[in-house]
Amino acid sequence: MPEKYYYCEKEFYEDVKRLAERIGKGFYKEICPIPRGGVPVALELSRLLGIPIESRWLRSNDIPDDVIIIDDIVDSGKTRARYPNNDFACIHESPQKKCKNGSPTIGLKSTFGKWIVYWWEGNVVTSAGDIITRFFEYIGEDSTREGLIETPARVLKSWDHLFSGYKKDPLDIIKTFKAETYDQMVICRDIEMYSTCEHHLLPFIGKAHVAYIPSEFKEGRKVIGVSKLARLVEIFARRLQIQERIGEQVTEVIMKIAGAYGAACIIEAKHLCMSSRGVEKQNSVMVTSSLKGKFLEKSQEGVAARQELMALLGMKL
Repeated sequence: MPEKYYYCEKEFYEDVKRLAERIGKGFYKEICPIPRGGVPVALELSRLLGIPIESRWLRSNDIPDDVIIIDDIVDSGKTRARYPNNDFACIHESPQKKCKNGSPTIGLKSTFGKWIVYWWEGNVVTSAGDIITRFFEYIGEDSTREGLIETPARVLKSWDHLFSGYKKDPLDIIKTFKAETYDQMVICRDIEMYSTCEHHLLPFIGKAHVAYIPSEFKEGRKVIGVSKLARLVEIFARRLQIQERIGEQVTEVIMKIAGAYGAACIIEAKHLCMSSRGVEKQNSVMVTSSLKGKFLEKSQEGVAARQELMALLGMKL
């Protein structure tokens, strides 16, 4: 992962002054900034050079030669390549990534593989929104068009829900109840599950079946609240995941908190990273299982427990 470099306000104003000296006065009549990072740079350049800012050229295919495009950084080079016939100025340039027409006409500093965090990004939310804007630019979209202006905020709001599992401790939600002498298997099946593949950031969607065998304590046997089993799956699924890990995390918590004799989590899911890209197999379903305690034993009792589990789920061993 690239080292973060926090680019402060003082350094920014010093560098933009140097950039203004390189651009000079007399030739360019207008400055066109790339949102969002190019806007602070363009505002200061406009003040120093006395050149007006005009963003309408972002949506034009015929930009006059006397318009200079301004951005904070040229990284992949794709944003710069969209304006091949115009001069392009920026503060930072990444030397690792190049594409045709991808270099700035007027650059100032090399990033040397560092991830630049600009002072105007302010906080995590602002900088995350800027990453989404950069994503639009990477795929060749116009981040200033009407349909995309509010999209970064909407995406961040959806992320708050999709990855809400990071803000919850599974140990806090498990609650047990006395069940007197109940010593049979407990199953919560067909729990809807939505998660995100950590390898491609694409969804995988399916259902989980969670089972356990209650243990006996001094005060009697205890069972877990049925909604807590579903919440447990939800907490782990709402993170960047692989399917195998979700099952392991669910059974580990059940064994630890409930002291169960055995725990099982079987997941069936469709992965968009397989259906929308790669091998593009639309109907493939991945099935994983995590078995612990009695369900994993090779003894006659363990085999009987697995057979009962599979029978109740309508599956074959």
